[in-house]
Amino acid sequence: MHIAWLGKKSPFCGNVTYSREVTNALLDRGYQVSFLHFAQESSDGHNSIVSWDADASVTRPNGWPDCPEVSLPCLYKSTIYTIPTLKSSKVLSQALRQLQPDLVHASLTLSPLDFVLPEICEELDLPLVSTFHPPFAPQNRLKSGRQHLQHLTYQLYAPFLPHYDRTIVFSQLQRNLLAKLNVPEERIAVIPNGVDVQKYCPGPSSIKAEFDADRLFVYQGRIAMEKNVEALLKAWKQADLGPKCKLLIVGDGPLAPSFQAAYNDEHHIIWLGYIADERRRIDILRGADVFILPSLVEGLSLSLLEAMACGTACIATDVGADGEVLNDGAGVVLSPQGVTTQLKTLLPLFRDQPELLQLMGQKARQRVLERYTLSSNITQVEALYAEVRATQPLRQRHQVSRWA
Repeated sequence: MHIAWLGKKSPFCGNVTYSREVTNALLDRGYQVSFLHFAQESSDGHNSIVSWDADASVTRPNGWPDCPEVSLPCLYKSTIYTIPTLKSSKVLSQALRQLQPDLVHASLTLSPLDFVLPEICEELDLPLVSTFHPPFAPQNRLKSGRQHLQHLTYQLYAPFLPHYDRTIVFSQLQRNLLAKLNVPEERIAVIPNGVDVQKYCPGPSSIKAEFDADRLFVYQGRIAMEKNVEALLKAWKQADLGPKCKLLIVGDGPLAPSFQAAYNDEHHIIWLGYIADERRRIDILRGADVFILPSLVEGLSLSLLEAMACGTACIATDVGADGEVLNDGAGVVLSPQGVTTQLKTLLPLFRDQPELLQLMGQKARQRVLERYTLSSNITQVEALYAEVRATQPLRQRHQVSRWA
């Protein structure tokens, strides 16, 4: 079975660790994989990553001979949305005709193509699955403008999701939200993100010695408004835990320069920026005492799952599916309101209670093993593919195309 993965990024470029993990898992299970993803055109009119010529030929990245790759032309793409060119739908249709997939799987990218994809697949007689993962907060907790904006995204997509054979979401809360927006529940499948628990696992780390720390607290993610990092920084400064307690900030984003100027070594905060080396990130998580995620909105944080899998005690706000992940003792769940005040109280407690941190880390690891492994994720996706294909027995297919 051949899967063509279509979406914003290819796993051959950028920070797409999860895509690479899923790709490897599918290849190990005997699938073939293709990738269709957005790429901005250069000044000469050619796409910047791979080309799609007039005959709709498919390129193959070096080192991945079984993974054909197609770039879809776009004018702009960001972490939030994508603006395709006028010819992108034609390129997509040509690609799918040539690949002849069994099934198209689209990771929705807040792009106009998301809304015409069902029509394209219907014309080509292809079943269509989507993954819908914008951050969200439960409707009764909407407070900030960012949270209201994310809810508008759900309202925008709700009329179109019934045109997909199935839509994958990460949590029951997300399923309930879409059901309230009149997406048929039988069209929604809850399949959480998964982590490779053989790679992300407890182990030795030299990170504390490197930064001369007795206690190490870590934030990993974008430095952006929706991540609410400033609430953590304020709490850290006010708690004043002493020189042997360090806060590592891993990641980059639009607010990073101003935050770095205001919160620096004087406050025992270490700004590491974006770290591409996965082994380095794992070393940091293994050596951390506490992982903190103070977001205002989330989907299901992969960074949180990775920290839990490494046996790190975790604190996260009750937004998206993160509260669901940590409930019943797997971590500490904060209200998204008053994060600074809550953290100011908790940080000294965690500094002084190493036994508590060890117990929390063990429970976090166990929760991931029970519910959030990559192996389980892939098995559930495979079952969904089989279910969708079984409902359309007259189709003759030899491939699966995944739009991710």
